[in-house]
Amino acid sequence: MALLRAVPPEGQSARDVLRALRRAIDGPGPAVLLGSTEPVDVPAGTAAVVTTSGSTGVPKSVVLSRNALLASAFATSARVGEGAWLLAVQPSYVAGLQVLVRSLMSGREPAVLEGRFTAQSFASAARLMASSVGGERVPTYTSLVPAQFIRLIEAADDAEVLWALRSFQAFLIGGQALPEPVRVRAAELGVHVVRTYGSTETSGGCVYDGVPLDGVRMRIERGEVQLTGPVLAEGYLGEPERTDAVFVRDAEGTRWYRTGDAGEITDGVLRVTGRIDNVIISGGVNVSLDRVERVVRALPGLVDAVVVGVADERWGQASVVVLPARADDRAADPGILDAVRSAVARELGAPARPTRILRVDDLPALPSGKPDRVALRRLAAEGADRGA
Repeated sequence: MALLRAVPPEGQSARDVLRALRRAIDGPGPAVLLGSTEPVDVPAGTAAVVTTSGSTGVPKSVVLSRNALLASAFATSARVGEGAWLLAVQPSYVAGLQVLVRSLMSGREPAVLEGRFTAQSFASAARLMASSVGGERVPTYTSLVPAQFIRLIEAADDAEVLWALRSFQAFLIGGQALPEPVRVRAAELGVHVVRTYGSTETSGGCVYDGVPLDGVRMRIERGEVQLTGPVLAEGYLGEPERTDAVFVRDAEGTRWYRTGDAGEITDGVLRVTGRIDNVIISGGVNVSLDRVERVVRALPGLVDAVVVGVADERWGQASVVVLPARADDRAADPGILDAVRSAVARELGAPARPTRILRVDDLPALPSGKPDRVALRRLAAEGADRGA
């Protein structure tokens, strides 16, 4: 097998990554190494290697070919349209990487929101993007994680932020489920949200609003969501056994990616119900923490809540609701725990009820913007030890 080198960009900025990516996709390379600093040998045809710990804390280096990245970018364009893109997430995260690929494909330089993400900095970046060709306004797009989008919706009383929200042709929101109250509020404001589903192993989101992009297929095998198509990664660098366990072939030789998510497909539309492994056994009953979190986040003031599992002397395992200090004032109501427990019991049964609420100054987050659930479980366990 022919090999080439993958090296980190000559700098840490988004522009550095963009230059390196342009050489990898349009030129002779080398491949771009993101999330690691030591050059490595990779299969010919590789455009990028994305190293991430993900939500489990276990590092993995995903090998993405030029063809897979471009297939994803072209399929996205076919679904949502072409235009200018704003990079507002880390370029080392696959959603950020794809913003750069789509920009290269369209021949337009991406706008870049650098520094701390705030509603005001986002609005300023949106203003600078406004442009037209032949008298027609160029459509604008961006990809955000839910935590970023929630901040924008919460700040929509600001006229400038509201203008920015409405100025985008579409917001691609992925990484985790978007709370239903936020989706409803966005629709009321006239903001177009596209909920994306995928991972680094699928070159980013490949199922939009439950419907796969062109060329992508999905199936449910033993309750697990599996995906196939030209967007699939080559596998994990230097880990053939892990690659073979996650990327499997069916009887016809088709290669499928095992997502590790539970879900169901109804009339061609996918609904993801949670991580297969994000389950606790409370009082002898299996409890999906993703489902508990969905119920909790639908309550007033708890849109930022994260639910994690901890050991429990009485139940074996139990769930804990973690809230950031910036949560809505309604989250400080002394009766909020009772409200949470009642809502969860109604939807999921008594064994799923959280035992307590833990308030933290800031929610630990991964570079992708997702909650760092490993760190949150540790905080929840430490809080239990202190009797918090």
